[in-house]
Amino acid sequence: MMSEYNSGKISFYADYFSLVFENDDFIVINKQADINFHSEDGEFGVVVAAEKALGCKLYSVHRLDKMTSGIILLAKSPQIAAQLTLLFTEHSIQKYYLAISDKKPKKKQGLVKGGMEKSRRGMWKLTKQKDNLAITQFFSRSLGDGLRVFLIKPQTGKTHQIRVALKSVGSPVCGDPLYAEKLNHYDRGYLHAYQIDFTLNGDDYSFYCEPQKGHLFNCEGYVKTINEVGNFALLNWPKV
Repeated sequence: MMSEYNSGKISFYADYFSLVFENDDFIVINKQADINFHSEDGEFGVVVAAEKALGCKLYSVHRLDKMTSGIILLAKSPQIAAQLTLLFTEHSIQKYYLAISDKKPKKKQGLVKGGMEKSRRGMWKLTKQKDNLAITQFFSRSLGDGLRVFLIKPQTGKTHQIRVALKSVGSPVCGDPLYAEKLNHYDRGYLHAYQIDFTLNGDDYSFYCEPQKGHLFNCEGYVKTINEVGNFALLNWPKV
C-alpha cells in the first residue's frame, strides 16, 4: 500500500500521470496527453515524474508519443524490465488503443500492414516493403456528427505506427499535429492507450484506463460505444 507521503506526491504530479496499479515488480500509470515520455529540453518527462512521486528507480520497457495518453508499464528492477522487454519482443503483451477521427475511413475495419519509413518533418510513411514492418488491426464505429472512434490492436510497436495507419485509411487522428490537417481546433491529439494484458511469473494481468482529458472522450456517443464494447481482448479482431 502507498504511504500518505507518496499519495501526496502523486497528486502533485497529476499533470503528468495518475497511478493505476503498483506491486513489488512494476507499476502501471495513466500518462496525460502532451507530456514527454523522457526528459527533454530541460523539462522532465513522465518516467522521471513517476520516479519522483514514488521515490524509486523505474525502468521503461515501452513508450508512448508525447501527444498520446494512456497506459504505461514501468518495471521496478532491471530483472523485471528484462522479463517484460522479452514479453514485448515475443508479442506476448497485448496492447489496445482508442482514437477518434473526423474523417470517414476507406474501410470500417481491417488490417493495415506495411513497412515504416522516415519521411519529412519528423513524419513516417507506409511503404510496400517489408523492412521495419508495422501491422495494425482496427475496428471503427460512428459517434455521430461526422466523428468515428477507432478500436486498435497493434501487432508491432513501431514509431508513429497507429497515427500513420489511420492516416493511410483516410482517417488521421483528431488533433494530431503531424498527420492531421493543420487547421483544426481540437484540445488534444485523440489517441489513447486504453488496455494492456500480459502474464508475468505465472500471474495474469489486465489493466485498462479511460482518458482523463479531451472533450470528445466525454461525448455521449463515445461513452455509449465503450460501454457496449467492454473488454477489447474479447473482440473478434481482423485476421493478421
